[in-house]
Amino acid sequence: MKEKKGISINGYIAFVVLLVLQLVSVYGLLDNNGAPILPLIFTIVVAACWGGFFIIQPNQAMVMTFFGSYVGTVKANGLQWTIPFFIRKNISLRIRNFESGQLKVNDNHGNPIEIAAVVVWAVDDTAEAMFQVDDYESYVSIQSEAALRNMATTYPYDLHEGDEVALRSHPKEVSESLEKEIQQRLDKAGVHVLEARISHLAYAPEIASAMLQRQQASAIIAARGKIVEGAVGMVETALSRLSEKEIVELDEERKAAMVSNLLVVLCGDHSTQPVINAGSLY
Repeated sequence: MKEKKGISINGYIAFVVLLVLQLVSVYGLLDNNGAPILPLIFTIVVAACWGGFFIIQPNQAMVMTFFGSYVGTVKANGLQWTIPFFIRKNISLRIRNFESGQLKVNDNHGNPIEIAAVVVWAVDDTAEAMFQVDDYESYVSIQSEAALRNMATTYPYDLHEGDEVALRSHPKEVSESLEKEIQQRLDKAGVHVLEARISHLAYAPEIASAMLQRQQASAIIAARGKIVEGAVGMVETALSRLSEKEIVELDEERKAAMVSNLLVVLCGDHSTQPVINAGSLY
């Protein structure tokens, strides 16, 4: 079922026309020359037509049915008139937010995590939203949480390999994937997803402490790697400059000792205590 344009005319024009017809019907009823049946029927029909007026607010629509059949949707704002026998139901086209609760799921590596998302959506097809699902607002919330659960199980929480997409390190890619999956689920309800993004992401309390230690260890290892890389470059530069300037000649054993001392100084956590040798060259 797809949306189609409903039958309606401008309410102000309809008001003027019905007013004239009402005056004519009253005049005919008073001056009927002894045959009041036709003027009476005409008066009743005109009076019933006054029930066809309705008002549509900005970014809203009116869905109309007639004896269980969908006859169309009116989106023109302001005072409108349609056939009074149509059953009319208002539906909002405004942009809405849905924030899921904090869901507890397992990521791609089986780690329990807590995750929540914010979904920005709006009704795009009023006929599908009204007739394809029982309650489109409830449908949006349930399907959004289902899509969030499914998406969370396809990615790891944190980055462990070079090109791997993770929930914490690739928010843009994860948001695009979440938006696409939610949109696929909500297409049949006539809902358009404008944006979907993660609003909360954390390890579950039972493993949060262990995972924090793991992250700290990874950070320390990465920092140590940078320190060692820089220290090796500095030692290489020092030996090269000493050799170029011919300040001192070092054999292989003394070079090894110097490299060891420099690495201890550059890579140590605490300040080193120098030992001054005043007895010989070495």
